[in-house]
Parts: sequence; structure tokens; C-alpha cells
Amino acid sequence: MKDNTNYILHENGSRRFLTSPMFDKYDGLKHLFTTRHGGVSSGYVSSWNLGAKELDTEENILRNFEILADTLGIRADEMVRTQQTHTTNIRVVTRDDAGKGVTRERGYTDIDGLVTDEKGLAIITTHADCNAVFFYDPVKRVIGLAHSGWRGTLGGISAEMIRIMKERYGSDPGDIVCGIGPALCMDCFEVDPDVAEAFISKDPAYKEFMEERPPKFHIDLKKIIRHDLEMSGVSPENISDMGLCTKCHKDVFYSHRGHHGKRGLMAAAMIMV
Repeated sequence: MKDNTNYILHENGSRRFLTSPMFDKYDGLKHLFTTRHGGVSSGYVSSWNLGAKELDTEENILRNFEILADTLGIRADEMVRTQQTHTTNIRVVTRDDAGKGVTRERGYTDIDGLVTDEKGLAIITTHADCNAVFFYDPVKRVIGLAHSGWRGTLGGISAEMIRIMKERYGSDPGDIVCGIGPALCMDCFEVDPDVAEAFISKDPAYKEFMEERPPKFHIDLKKIIRHDLEMSGVSPENISDMGLCTKCHKDVFYSHRGHHGKRGLMAAAMIMV
């Protein structure tokens, strides 16, 4: 896996993480997507596990978040994390939320997206095959992150993020820059016919992004996300995709399907400084 125009692979000691050239060009913005390499965990969740409590210790997970914070140049209590259950719920976070889900209890449930205009507050989503969708409005200075698995994608979580950014912060969708992190590719995301039918029932245009390979269907969730972003007013040239499959590169990433459920969690992170 080598750098290309879609992503840059960074190495800092044992830490390996990715950034997108589309976001790297903005001053005052930091973002990244972690790999499985760089933390203190062992076994199935070796080594940079940012979740998967059933296979790790709380001490290891906290230390791994501290490593993530150090990578971003902040403290762990300056992060806020989702509480993901494959919804389309997005929480507007402020400085009062700092540390939630990392160094203190969240106080909320069923949140798959975070958005904020606060500087110095890192928003975090976690992943092991599901799409991470990054959002940045450089005009209004707003960041957002969404955890978009097939249920969140079907529900339209990316379009919901654009709606909130418009209504709460006055963002113009044409100004918003979006990125899609490593997740299952079309060949690795196979589903039963009922899931494919649910997508087609919602929007017949989605049929363009799937193939029937009996007895299963294969769906390109990344292209559906891109379609939804464009339908929400995001300019095609403002959408980037790292173009990496977590299952195809399971030596680099945790993959729920590739590791048959015995895996850790990676993180997508954004912060304005």
C-alpha cells in the first residue's frame, strides 16, 4: 500500500495513519484515519485498538486514545466520541462535551455523527469496515464526521450532515469539502437480496451502484455516499475517496468481515486548531 493522489500514509514511530491531500491543504485543520498499527493492545486487537472492549482492557484503550491525542497534538480530554448504533443521528458538540466517550461518560446514546464549530475540540468516530465520512466548511469553519455503514448510508446520514451544517451554521453545500475513508469495497460488500431491495426502494438511482451476483448482491456504498453528497449540493470536485478497502488490506486495517468479528476499531478524527 503506497501513497497516491487519494491518501498519504504517515509513520511516526510504530504509528501508521492516513490523511487526505484534499484536507491537508487547509491551514488550521487536522484530520486522520488510523490503522491497526501504533498502539499497546495485543492479540486479536493488536495494536492500536480504539474500541472493541470485549477483546481488550479499558486501560489499553485509554492509552491508545492518549496516543491518538498525542498524534493530533492535544490531550485525550479534548476529544469527543460518538456512541454508534448505525443510526442517522448527529450530535452538535461544544466545549462542554470535551472528553465524552474517551475520559468520561458520554451522557448520550445512539449518535453516529458529530459536528462542531469549536476550535481545539477533536471529533472522533470509530470503524472496522464502515465508511468514515469527513466534512469541512472552510468558509464557516465547521467540521463534521459520520459513521456510515450500510444502515447509515441507506438512512442518508451524509445528507443529514449537510442539512445540519446548512441549518445550524449557515453553510453553503458548494463550499463543503467531503472525504471518504477506508471501508469495504464493492467486491467485499455482499448482501442478501432484501438489503439490495431496500436501497432500490429508497432511490432507484442506487441500482447503478450494485451488481447482482446470485445468490447475493454487491453494493458500492462509497458511490452511494458520493451520489447523496452531490444530490445535497456538494460539488463533485470537493469529494475525495481514499480508495482503500479494509478487508482487502486487513494486514493494515481492522476488518469486521475480514477478521470474522475478532478485531479492534480504528478511528477517524478531525480538529480545527
